Amino acid sequence: MPVIDYLERNAKLYTNEVALVELNPEEKDKRRLTWKEYDLIESTKFAPYRREITWGVFDEKANRFANMLLSRGVKKGDKVAILMYNCLEWLPIYFGILKTGAIAVPFNFRYDASEILYCVELAEVDVLVFGIEFIGRIEQNAERLSKGRMLIYVGDNCPNFAESYRDMVADSPSTAPNIEITDDDFGAIYFSSGTTGFPKAILHKHLSLTQAAEMEQKHHATGRDDNFLCIPPLYHTGAKFHWMGSLVAGSKAVLLKGAKPETIISAVSSERCTIVWLLVPWAQDILDAIESGAIKIEDFHLSQWRLMHIGAQPVPPSLIKRWKKHFPHHQYDTNYGLSESTGPGCVHLGMENTHKVGAIGVPGYRWECKIVDENNNEVEKGGVGELCVKGPGVMTCYYNNPEATAETIKDGWLYTGDMAMQDPDGFIFLVDRKKDVIVSGGENIYPVQIEDFLRTNDKIKDVAVIGLADKRLGEKTAAIIELKDGVTCTREEIEEFCLAMPRYKRPKEIFFEEIPRNATGKIEKPALRKRHKADMLVAQENQG
Repeated sequence: MPVIDYLERNAKLYTNEVALVELNPEEKDKRRLTWKEYDLIESTKFAPYRREITWGVFDEKANRFANMLLSRGVKKGDKVAILMYNCLEWLPIYFGILKTGAIAVPFNFRYDASEILYCVELAEVDVLVFGIEFIGRIEQNAERLSKGRMLIYVGDNCPNFAESYRDMVADSPSTAPNIEITDDDFGAIYFSSGTTGFPKAILHKHLSLTQAAEMEQKHHATGRDDNFLCIPPLYHTGAKFHWMGSLVAGSKAVLLKGAKPETIISAVSSERCTIVWLLVPWAQDILDAIESGAIKIEDFHLSQWRLMHIGAQPVPPSLIKRWKKHFPHHQYDTNYGLSESTGPGCVHLGMENTHKVGAIGVPGYRWECKIVDENNNEVEKGGVGELCVKGPGVMTCYYNNPEATAETIKDGWLYTGDMAMQDPDGFIFLVDRKKDVIVSGGENIYPVQIEDFLRTNDKIKDVAVIGLADKRLGEKTAAIIELKDGVTCTREEIEEFCLAMPRYKRPKEIFFEEIPRNATGKIEKPALRKRHKADMLVAQENQG
């Protein structure tokens, strides 16, 4: 059934129970309250930085937005984009779009003005809903954006080139619109992360959304008493569909603005969260804060926290070993997926398989997997090939891009572009992105393997390994290393540490700098390659 049915069910069964909480610690900090004071004050007194809505209100807000869109001529198949930071309005707006039969199109809030315009035109957006933070970026192309489409502003002091969300929904009916939605109707367009160039528009049916929601609830056994802490941006499939496990369970969730270690731990404590999804950098920062003494976990209410899971990128086993040292009672899971598979979970480790940390896991609920060579033949266990997945969450297509669709979907299988191998027990290990594989002197080198090794060095906080052009070898490995705060380390120390690796895998170049990651935690390797390619050219010119 479509996910909107779960919302309407919850509104009937759990009308007055809290569905969503929004926490904005920056507002709390302006008032100079400590987290202990935060713990003691009743939630109703937190208006500026703590807001909440019940399931009944959630559904009513979605209905009002849906009825307003319908009254303005929005119809089945139209596209309504959302460009907003996480807030209480985000999900009711998203579900309001779905209730009309229109297609929800979440935008990355990091897009600049030109990228916003590009994605609006690529997805043929009919309505653009945006928040206060994006007025300047919308205004740069307001004349072009407003031609033939509606611009809706969510916030105070509506700009003159848009219409006010608040005014538009004020008199709209709060009852569900009479629009039949089926699993075969188109539900959403998501955009690829853009780490390999301009984003592509990924079209999904309602079936994909329901599959992701039901799979998340099943994988993590989300129950009515759980409370999910959502930190990543809701435009990302990972954040939204991990939250949808709470939707299926009819349980509470917290939208947290901010990812500082104390902010996360304090939110878990004050809101009594039981499930937290982290990105690798956030987990590392929390551990660093605990081990440095900046956070004393005994000062917080954390006994109810049962599950920590990670996705969106390869997870170094050393990180989980550190985590279990401080949180030995935690269940752990890692989730693999991509926007083309409706986010994380088409492969997952499983909470019962902590002994296989390092693997991305086994096929998820209702999914199939295979690993193939360049001739599309399945490789034997232990062999490296491209990971392919098949299931009800596979995208319909890249919108208006049949060539890219044909390259990615073959006979119902989604070719992920990720290189993987399967161990004798059937667990899948991610080796690297197909485009990131380094070919040096005829050898295939997989950066993730080197990154995992380097992360076992106590001085290293984060690392990225890339290939740089080399006249003799074709490509050579370069390690970009971000050290822990207050730590010093030399190239010679890293070279000595790397003697434990085979010679051909050892980095030929070493750089110490901050690792750039996008909003979903993925390392921006194209940016690193571009930067260091330019640096190498300058160095060669200076030598000449």
